[in-house]
Amino acid sequence: MGGKRKMFIYGGIIGLIGAILMKLGNPGNMGICIACFWRDIAGALGLHRAEVVQYIRPEIIGIIFGSFIISYMTGDFKVKGGSSSLIRFVLGFFLMIGALVFLGCPLRMLLRLGNGDLNALVGLFGYVAGIFIGVQFLKRGYTLGKSIDQPKIVGFIFPIIAVVLLMFLVVKPAFILFSTEGPGSMAAPIIISLVLGAIVGIALQRSRVCTAGGFRDAILIKDYHFLWGLVGIFVFNLAGNLILNFSSFKLGFEGQPVAHTNHLWNFLGMTLVGLCSVLLGGCPIRQTVLASQGDGDAGVTVLGLVVGAAFAHNFGLASSAKGATANGKLAVIIGIIFVLFLAYSVVINSKKAKSQSKEVKING
Repeated sequence: MGGKRKMFIYGGIIGLIGAILMKLGNPGNMGICIACFWRDIAGALGLHRAEVVQYIRPEIIGIIFGSFIISYMTGDFKVKGGSSSLIRFVLGFFLMIGALVFLGCPLRMLLRLGNGDLNALVGLFGYVAGIFIGVQFLKRGYTLGKSIDQPKIVGFIFPIIAVVLLMFLVVKPAFILFSTEGPGSMAAPIIISLVLGAIVGIALQRSRVCTAGGFRDAILIKDYHFLWGLVGIFVFNLAGNLILNFSSFKLGFEGQPVAHTNHLWNFLGMTLVGLCSVLLGGCPIRQTVLASQGDGDAGVTVLGLVVGAAFAHNFGLASSAKGATANGKLAVIIGIIFVLFLAYSVVINSKKAKSQSKEVKING
C-alpha cells in the first residue's frame, strides 16, 4: 500500500471513530478532543471546579493502552527523557491555554470542520500561522536537545496512570467528581469508548500522525506525507457525520456546539497552539501517544497540559459559547509573547553552544 494512501486510511479510521463516538453520546463536534478530555479528567480529579466539565474520559485511557501495547509488541517502546523537561512543561501549559480559548485541540478543530463548524476554519488558519512562526525558529537552530535513556519504570508510569484512572471510572469513589449536566455529562458507553480509543491509539502509534507535524513538514521541507493523514481525518469524519449525524450537521458559524464566534481569539488561540506544538515536536495527541510508548519528556508535556487545563478553569481563562473571556484573551497574548521569547532564547543558547563547540575543536 502506498505511503499516502496508508496515511489517508489511518487518518480516516480516526475521523470515522470521531463521528461514531459523537453519535453514541459524546458532546457535539467532540467525538475526540485531547485538550477537552484531559481537561475533563483534571476536573474529575478535583484540580478544577467547573462542574460541567468533570469526567474521566475512557477514550484517553484507551489511547494510552492502545499506544502502549502496540509499541511494546513492535519494539517502538523506548524509554527516554531528560530533554529540557521544564521548557516542555511550560509549552504544554500554554498550549492548553490556547486550546481552551479556542475550545478544542487541533484534532477537534478538524472534527469541528467535519461537522460544518466554520469557526474551526478560522482556528485552522491560526494554527497554520503558529506553525509557520515555529518553523522559522527551527530553521534558525531551535532545539530542546537530545533525550537520553531513562530507567525502564519511567516508561510504565503513563500506562499505570491509565489503569488507576480506569479504576476510578469504574468504581466511582466519592472523591472523584462527575458532571451531571453540560459537556462532562455527555459520553458514549464506557466499554465502547475504551475499545474505540484503543483503536485510535494503535492507528496513531503506527502512523505517527501529528497535526502539527503534517503542516510543519509541508512548510519546512515540502513533504506532504503526514498531511494526507489529516486529510483522511477530515474526509472520513465529514462522511461519517453526513451518514450518522446528519440531523446535527450544520454548516456555518452560528449555533455550533461548544464553540464561539470570536474570530480573532479563535485565530490567536490556535496560533498559540500551533507555535507550542512545533516547538514541542508534536501536538497534544502526539504527545499523549509518545508518553504512552515510553517518552518521559512527552509525559512532562502532558502534565503541563493537565495543569494548564486546571489553571484555565480556576482562573476564568477558558472560553464558553458566549465567547472568549477577558482573562483568556490576556493569557493568550502573554502566552504568545512568552513563548516567542522562550524560543528566541533557546535559539541564541543553541548558537552559543555550537560556537563554543567549534572553538574547543579548533583549540584542541
